[in-house]
Amino acid sequence: MPDLSSRDPDWWRQAVVYQVYPRSFADADGDGLGDLRGVTARLTHLAALGADALWLSPFYPSELADGGYDVADHRAVDPRLGTLDDFDALVAEAHRFGLKVVVDVVPNHTSDQHAWFQEALAAGPGSRARERYVFRDGRGHHGELPPTDWRSVFGGSAWDRVPDGQWYLHLFAREQPDLNWADDEVRADFRTTLRFWADRGVDGFRVDVAHGLAKDLTEPLRDLGAPELSDEAALAVLPAGSHPFYDRDEVHEIYRDWRRVLDAYSPPRAAVAEAWVPGERRALYARRDELGQAFNFEYLQAPWDAGALREVITVSLRHARAVGASATWVLSNHDVVRHASRLMLPAGTDENAWLLSGGRAPRIDTAAGLRRARAATLLMLALPGSAYLYQGEELGLPEVADLPAEVLQDPIWAQTGHVRKGRDGCRVPLPWTVSGPSYGFGAGGAWLPQPASFASYAVEAQDGTQGSTLELYRAALKLRRKLAEGEELRWAEDVPDGVLVFSRSEGWRCAANLSERAVPLPAGEVLLSSAPLEDGRLGPDTTVWLAR
Repeated sequence: MPDLSSRDPDWWRQAVVYQVYPRSFADADGDGLGDLRGVTARLTHLAALGADALWLSPFYPSELADGGYDVADHRAVDPRLGTLDDFDALVAEAHRFGLKVVVDVVPNHTSDQHAWFQEALAAGPGSRARERYVFRDGRGHHGELPPTDWRSVFGGSAWDRVPDGQWYLHLFAREQPDLNWADDEVRADFRTTLRFWADRGVDGFRVDVAHGLAKDLTEPLRDLGAPELSDEAALAVLPAGSHPFYDRDEVHEIYRDWRRVLDAYSPPRAAVAEAWVPGERRALYARRDELGQAFNFEYLQAPWDAGALREVITVSLRHARAVGASATWVLSNHDVVRHASRLMLPAGTDENAWLLSGGRAPRIDTAAGLRRARAATLLMLALPGSAYLYQGEELGLPEVADLPAEVLQDPIWAQTGHVRKGRDGCRVPLPWTVSGPSYGFGAGGAWLPQPASFASYAVEAQDGTQGSTLELYRAALKLRRKLAEGEELRWAEDVPDGVLVFSRSEGWRCAANLSERAVPLPAGEVLLSSAPLEDGRLGPDTTVWLAR
């Protein structure tokens, strides 16, 4: 297949990457589930938006135990989503529009339906097939206790017992057995996977759970010792690189090996790590001889506070610069509460409790949430580095917090015994039209119910409408492409409390008012504003771009 991508090896450093969650983007065959032909048919939306690339969340064969991240075959397409021919057509059409294509690669685990895992179950203890995964005998008089105290991200033990008495490791759902990355066959197979998609024209890879591949499997396996701690808390408490299964130093050997594979292509294939680790450690994944970029989750998690955001931005840029990477910025994705809702939650709010209340405690002013989300977006898009957008944020979509229990599909809900509601609220299918059984998502219903309010957020309702959130995104991405220069940022110091002002070049600067009062507008020509000015002043929750 010819390489239709740009020859620029550094396209990713300042790119705007649009995340497509295929099952919720567009449904071409009317079965209620989004598919690849649906994505291809809607690529005009991404091109008109001004994105540089699309990132496809998993489209591989899957039982959907974890929204597609339980992969049964890493080199195939789920028949419900299409075929390899459909994938090839999507890549070709994306390249025709000048869009790069980034795909999710899921190396930490497979589905329990994967041929390897089924072989391991049949082969029994001590077999070669089980060495590809992490099987161990249990503790206790009869092996009835899990091998360690390790906990699943989704709740409960990270170990599940099979009929012959052994236990297998799953850091996520029980349907997602962890691979053993100390096994040479596992490493070789994923080199093949990278080449398989790169040969089909893929421009880059987003690496799921990049920090989880290397594990301390020295016998006897050691307990974490504090299983009640969250992953982030445990990483902060333990000496760097010493966690038994996260962010171990050995993981970087894997990515140096991958970089040799990716650099064999012209241009080299890009990669970005999903690594939920502290900033200095995260930067290691972004080194030039490893993946090149890593998601900046400190920015996503930062409160709507000028001081906190300035600190996160400054530190993030420093960490990226130290390893020769460019920074990444993201406000929403398929795993978190949409930022039009999240940024309105009072400091200290338990997001899960809010979701369990159906979004009623506390109740969010959706208009105020949209105003803040627009300001946050314009601030993010002015920063040097890559911006990652999540489908639907360009429409201003809020979290669908009131999904009833009977429609929930995230494994978190079941695996925690209905204690944590999960991530379905940010995965509700997109509205394209103001009417229809699924607001243009497909010819019939959608796999998750859409609220009636989605009609007012639909692409059809906002397209060409002055002041709409969709038109704000289009204007911002068009301007960003013209204005963005270099990877430096200079802060203005003499500014009111609660305000951020910085310059990107001699001719462009950004001012964001995160306070509750209007402030004087900095000098310059207003190029774009997230909300109307208030008698020439910069109102609360408003960001402007200025020409000097």
